[in-house]
Amino acid sequence: MQYQIPLTVYSKNGKLIAQFGEKKRAPITTAEAPEKLIQAVLAAEDDRFFDHPGVDYKGLLRATIKYILTGEKRQGGSTITMQVARNFFLTPEKTFLRKIKEIFLAIKIENELSKYEILELYLNKIYLGHRAYGVGAAAQVYYGKKLVELDLSQLAMIAGLPKAPSIANPITNPERAIKRRNYVLRRMHELDLITSEQFQHAIKQPTTAQLYTVSVEANAPYIAEMVREKMYLDYGEKAYTDGYKVYTTIDSTLQKYASTALQTALYEYSERHGFRGPLGHIDPVGESNNIQWLKELESFTTIGNTVPGVVTSVGLKSVQVLLTDSKTIEIQWPGLMWARKYRSINSQGPSPKSASNILQQGDIIRVRLTSDDEWRLAQTPSVEGALVSLNPDDGSIVALTGGFDFYRSKYNRAIQAKRQPGSGFKPILYTKALEEGFTAASIINDAPVVFDEPTLETEWRPKNYSGKFYGPTRLRVALRKSRNLVSVRLARELGITSIIDSGLRFGLPKEQLPKTLSLALGSGTATPLEMARVYAVFANGGFLVDPYFINQIETVKGEIIFQASPKIACSDCSIKGFPTQERAPRVVSTRINYLMNSLLQDVIKSGTARRALQLNRTDLAGKTGTSNEQRDAWFNGFNPYLVTIAWVGFDSSKPLGFGETGGRAALPMWISYMKDALKDVPEIQSKLPNEIVSVRIDSETGLLAPPTQEGIFEIFRSENVPTLVAPPPQRSDSNGDSFDQQEIQSLF
Repeated sequence: MQYQIPLTVYSKNGKLIAQFGEKKRAPITTAEAPEKLIQAVLAAEDDRFFDHPGVDYKGLLRATIKYILTGEKRQGGSTITMQVARNFFLTPEKTFLRKIKEIFLAIKIENELSKYEILELYLNKIYLGHRAYGVGAAAQVYYGKKLVELDLSQLAMIAGLPKAPSIANPITNPERAIKRRNYVLRRMHELDLITSEQFQHAIKQPTTAQLYTVSVEANAPYIAEMVREKMYLDYGEKAYTDGYKVYTTIDSTLQKYASTALQTALYEYSERHGFRGPLGHIDPVGESNNIQWLKELESFTTIGNTVPGVVTSVGLKSVQVLLTDSKTIEIQWPGLMWARKYRSINSQGPSPKSASNILQQGDIIRVRLTSDDEWRLAQTPSVEGALVSLNPDDGSIVALTGGFDFYRSKYNRAIQAKRQPGSGFKPILYTKALEEGFTAASIINDAPVVFDEPTLETEWRPKNYSGKFYGPTRLRVALRKSRNLVSVRLARELGITSIIDSGLRFGLPKEQLPKTLSLALGSGTATPLEMARVYAVFANGGFLVDPYFINQIETVKGEIIFQASPKIACSDCSIKGFPTQERAPRVVSTRINYLMNSLLQDVIKSGTARRALQLNRTDLAGKTGTSNEQRDAWFNGFNPYLVTIAWVGFDSSKPLGFGETGGRAALPMWISYMKDALKDVPEIQSKLPNEIVSVRIDSETGLLAPPTQEGIFEIFRSENVPTLVAPPPQRSDSNGDSFDQQEIQSLF
């Protein structure tokens, strides 16, 4: 017999990332599913599935009445169709708005698909614990068998998993899993789907489950899903059964750094905006407190690295917490003192004076263990983020994470979220300006301007983040301090068509570049991966590389059927040891790229990304980005070895709150990752190209400084060196190199 072998995904250094598929054809059809399995699923989840139109109004009414009477907003009234709608299209948050969306989507699904097609989607896609998606995978994970080989007790066990797959499966919690299995069997008996003899026999069976999967060695679920989707597109159903081994470009160590950096940044954002309160409360019941508390905790799962627990006692400035594994831990004041009450995105309550200002005995909370092994009060961030890191020389993705927790939301923000890049787009504009003869010393007036364009409903009055205007400003200073008015005036002079052409040259899709001057401020859209491709041009000397994540594919017999052959970005590939292969196209000249690197290094040295100076490296460059109303926060940064993009924002694109700019919300994520990623990497400085000269200029006018006058040094293409000498100075502070204190605080 020829056994079918799952698709296996590895990091580039051979660490297991994921397995997909099982020893059977996947996915299953409803015709292939055992009748008792379907009966068990319907009995447990939706016994009126074939009778209702996608929404069980009786169940919804019961859930609503219970909420009115008890105030408990528990899951209830969801049909299988509604669960399909939620799992495929919606977030897991329990809100009335989401429930309404769920209802309308369920009705639409019922109009588009047959009942059996809906049931098939459910059976194949539902998460059933231990990284098993679909009933076929669950049969393999828990029993090492095909579905048709399972007995009634085992089928009922699988049918009971959707309610709480992470904490009520037969591996993690056998006792609770058996209770859930017996509930399913009882429902089947009540519905006359099994006889009394079958029922009595099945509930007496012990659990025979054990884990039939190997342990994941590199936590990169978003990349794993990207590989699975690509393999399915290329190989169809055989991708899951023919034993392919896919070696990605992911570095397992850098991937770990990326995940930690993203989660830490989102925790920090969440704490800045206050504590949203306990998840629930359990009144003490005497000596059996722990038993009751542990029972209540069973309905709460670990999300990210936040663990549910119950507050068992409250001290002056500490609390004792009982965790789901029956372990009691203590949170000291440093792990509590952040928890001001959340009022709104821009408002929090006063700082707490004691632990009792925050928590009470019986509160259900989340906690997390910090890097210094201290427990801390936690909450799952409502905000999301993404981090992409790639090798600028060939476009290989070395680390990628598309959200806080893949198992909370599979939406991959790194490649799917098209968001406004804000000022992160400005380097494309400045590149075009330098190509058209502007210099780093060119003067543009940072002054109010009003536009009345036919495409705009009202007059457009762009302004700087600080709300101030700074008058005549050199381009170097304008980019360093992210002066919006300079960018808009520059764009008007260059023309929107030329700016769009420049964006296309950097690899951005045309449909994501609006034909308005607001493009200069980043009103277009881009994914974090697309921004990584843009900034790779600056990092690699001016070449456009193609990001990729699959390095090699092998058959079950070890035959290599695919080997990546990326286009290489280098003027002389032999210097960097690359084999002879196709070169990436040059899109920015050597000299312009050198000038842009100098400007972007200034953003870190004395601009909006000064926090990155803590890395103590001189080869870092980048640009902060904040979209309108602080809906998106970015830091796009690089050195010659790595390009890394960090993004923070809400999936709903609501504002992040006052002051939540790229320099505050996203830059810390980038710093955390790059600190670890570059710790053993030597610094490298760009070589000065021919015909780039350094000239002493007047900081006010950008003209040559008189011999008797102090000046600053600026670099130019030889043909663009100023020829005029600055007049005698009439000093003001409007255009100096000092950094405005308000801009330091905003870190736009």
